[in-house]
Amino acid sequence: MFVNSSTYKINLIAEKAKSLFELLKFRLSLLVSFSCGFGYVLGAQGTLNWQHLIIICFGGFLVSGASVTINQIIEKDLDKLMSRTMTRPIPTERVSISEAIMLSFFTAAAGLWILSIYTNGLTVWLSVVSMILYSFVYTPLKRVGPIAVFVGAIPGALPPLLGWTAATGQLSYEAIIIFGIQFIWQFPHFWAIAWVADEDYKKAGFKLLPSGGKKDLNTAIQIMIYTLFLIPLGLLPAKIGITGIDSAIVVTVCGVLFLAQTFSHMRHGNRKSALRIMFGSFLYLPIVQIAYLLDKV
Repeated sequence: MFVNSSTYKINLIAEKAKSLFELLKFRLSLLVSFSCGFGYVLGAQGTLNWQHLIIICFGGFLVSGASVTINQIIEKDLDKLMSRTMTRPIPTERVSISEAIMLSFFTAAAGLWILSIYTNGLTVWLSVVSMILYSFVYTPLKRVGPIAVFVGAIPGALPPLLGWTAATGQLSYEAIIIFGIQFIWQFPHFWAIAWVADEDYKKAGFKLLPSGGKKDLNTAIQIMIYTLFLIPLGLLPAKIGITGIDSAIVVTVCGVLFLAQTFSHMRHGNRKSALRIMFGSFLYLPIVQIAYLLDKV
């Protein structure tokens, strides 16, 4: 009886820990962490401090985890309405609101504490701005209109900037360029997701698509235009000497392939072509960042 009771408690604790971890959105927060590391490596001078790099990435992961947890707390009732979110920990009551609040508080505090010790005031300040914009501005704006995409793109593009300031202690035109690349990338990325999930988003009242929220040619053209901007923007790191010609070639090829998907979407305007853009956006950013890193190293 004692063994069975102990096993039950262990299983209960394990399930709770799993649900709490699920709130942190591991894959998204890992991408944020990678982007922080990407910016740090690009900004680092001399021998790379691997211990410092890992710690900064971990701090970025925690700050991101706190932000997405707050997002899920605020949207707890809306998540119940959408098929893609109704099985999350809070809607299914696997995690209570008080538990989620405690998790967000401790992960935010731990992440900012780590960054305050191992980086500088500028990086910590930008991290706080990122959390506020994502959790308390972007989140409610999703039901207002496509301005939410613009606002959400700012904290979404800050991770490489945070990495850069952690390495250099200052903002510079190089930092603005790597911020700009990730900022522009998010428009086709977000709009492709919003196109695919449009029916689900409507259940929660989310209005993320441009062109009056319509899945039409005008929206497809805007997706194409922002993707087109990525090609010249992607070449700027090589132009100003952060990276070299090898990454410039990779970025150009990736940009052209990504752009080709948007022309296909303009022609077909269906869910399948939007899915291709969404998939392409997920591939584009890490491939480009890895190319930059390999060229830098």
